[in-house]
Amino acid sequence: MTASTSVLLVMAICVGTAYSLTCYTCASQSNNTACMTQTNCSANSTSCMTSVVTVGIGSLSASTITKTCSPTCTPSGFNAVVLTTQVSCCNTSLCNTSGANSVTSTYTPLAVALGFVGILLRSSSI
Repeated sequence: MTASTSVLLVMAICVGTAYSLTCYTCASQSNNTACMTQTNCSANSTSCMTSVVTVGIGSLSASTITKTCSPTCTPSGFNAVVLTTQVSCCNTSLCNTSGANSVTSTYTPLAVALGFVGILLRSSSI
């Protein structure tokens, strides 16, 4: 009887220390190097989330990276003329290594905006 109790105790300990997600975390950092703190997520967190916000035009831009453990995560992105946001999600330990894949260029919206301004200026001079 004691052997079976010991086995049950060991099994209970193993179940209690079941897989826990580990993510890189940081808040509002300007580069990915500052976002490499490993954090053991809570039991309800099932995703590692990386959010990158870039503000600026062309080479005159600044980005902030935030990485967190998240119970829910929906990948998304938004591009405006001077603002780009990107949220990426993954669900394996330390999968949110790089924030760079989330940084997207603002050149396309910039080109469209400049083209629109050019058309407006051209039509006003006629």
